Order: sequence, then C-alpha cells, then structure tokens
Amino acid sequence: MRKAFLQLHVAIFLAGFTGPLGRLITLNEGLLVWYRMGITTVTLFGWLLVARQFFRISFKEWLKITGVGTIVALHWVLFYGSIKYANISIALVCFSAIGFFTAFVEPWIERRRIDFLEVLFGSIAILGIYLIFHFDPQYKVGIILGILSSLLAAIFPVLNKRLLKFHTPQIVTTYEMAGGFLLLSLALPFYLERFPPDHLLPGLQDWAWLLVLSWLCTVLAFNLSLTALKKISPFTVNLSYNLEPIYGILLAFLIYQENKYLSSGFYLGFALILLTVVLQTYRLSKSRFRKS
Repeated sequence: MRKAFLQLHVAIFLAGFTGPLGRLITLNEGLLVWYRMGITTVTLFGWLLVARQFFRISFKEWLKITGVGTIVALHWVLFYGSIKYANISIALVCFSAIGFFTAFVEPWIERRRIDFLEVLFGSIAILGIYLIFHFDPQYKVGIILGILSSLLAAIFPVLNKRLLKFHTPQIVTTYEMAGGFLLLSLALPFYLERFPPDHLLPGLQDWAWLLVLSWLCTVLAFNLSLTALKKISPFTVNLSYNLEPIYGILLAFLIYQENKYLSSGFYLGFALILLTVVLQTYRLSKSRFRKS
C-alpha cells in the first residue's frame, strides 16, 4: 500500500506541471491535446512493440478502453480551455471539484451506497470553488470549463478500475491514448472551424514542451497512477489529485506571478480545498491504523 501511495504522489507531482506547460505551449486547447495524445500514442505503441508486450484485444474490449480514452481527451480539452479563458490557478482549483463528483459517480457505477463523508469532503471543495467564483467573476467561462473538466475526470478513474482487472496499465494507457487521439482526429476539423487557431504547427519550443508533456506528464504519470489504482480506491485517487493544484499553482506563482492577479477569495477557497485533502488523508491513515 505504501508503494502504491508513493507511485500515486509521484504521478500527481508530474501532473502538477501540466498547467504551466499548457500556458507555455502556444497552440489552442484542441490542437494541444491532439499533439499530446498523438505523441503519447506513438511512444506507447513503439515501447510495447520493442518490449514485445503488445498483444491484440477483442473488439468489445477495444471499444471499452477507447471509450474511456475519449473521456480523457474531452477532459483535457476542457482543462486547457479553462487555462486559456482564465489562468492556471483557476483551472487547477476547479479541478478540485473532482472529489465531489466522484462521491456520486463511483457509487453509481459500482452500485454501492453513497459515503456521506465523501460527499461532505467533496462539498467543502465545491464551496471553495464557489468562493473563488464569487470573488473573481471575470473568470466565469474558465471556471465553467474547469468544473466540466473535473466532472469528466471523476469518471475515467472509476472505469479504469474495472479495466485494470483484465488488462495491464500499459495496455490500458496505450489504447486509451489511441482512442482519444482517434476521436480528436475526427472532431478537430469541425472544432478548428468553430475556434480558428493562430497557427496549426508547433514551433521548436512548442515541440520541446509537448515532448515533456507527453513523455513525463502523460506516459510516466498515467502508468504510475494506473498502477496505484490497483490497490487504492478511485475516490482516494481522485481526492489525492487535489494536491495537483497545489503543485501547479505554486509553479504558476513562481513562473508567471499569478498571485498578483488573484483576490482574497481565491486564497480562502484554496484553503478549504486543501482542508479536504488533509481530512481525507487523516481518515485513511486512521482506518489503516485500526486494521493493522
């Protein structure tokens, strides 16, 4: 269990860089995610072939895995859209609504009773987001996109938990990235017609950041997270990902000085979200102590 938590938090630390990288890369959100998933897909398929770990799966299983990949793709597009329409800090804080949504999504999919403590912790995070929304209404569009992004982010770990009973993390990650890339390839012409970008091709600097985003923040982080998910519940994984905003916001403060543009409402909301992480961590540690 300790190893699983270490893997999870390394994945979360790497994920914390995705926000700043999303701002560094000058492509619009649709193209950014398309390139990210394309590079990741080619990398993963190449790795599986070289390691001789690649094998075919049934069409039914392929549909299941690639279906989850489309959810991942939509989540990323909304997340980077939130950054473009607001800023890194706002997008990452809105991501914290994932705990609230998971408290309902996981029991619904797994057909178990709702844990009202999970609902309480998730509701505290939602209150934190409301305080930010109340004090910083100029970020309305970015906040809405961020909350929709967190809703989708609450769904795919629960579905991944089921997939990992039958497939390795490497196979799940590879086919999910391929599924998301396929969806975006079909949808991108219509998306770009509706939201015309400044440019279609990345510059040299964009390519460098895209490789970092794809190899470290996607391939490595995704595999670590899925491996940890074998032993940790989806709610705990999702609530633990509330630490991602902490890492990402600190980087945004350091690199872009975003703290100059945020009101007191942001810090109050952020404190409430941090409280949910502390309470859930305490709850889990106390539960493990009783079992030992």
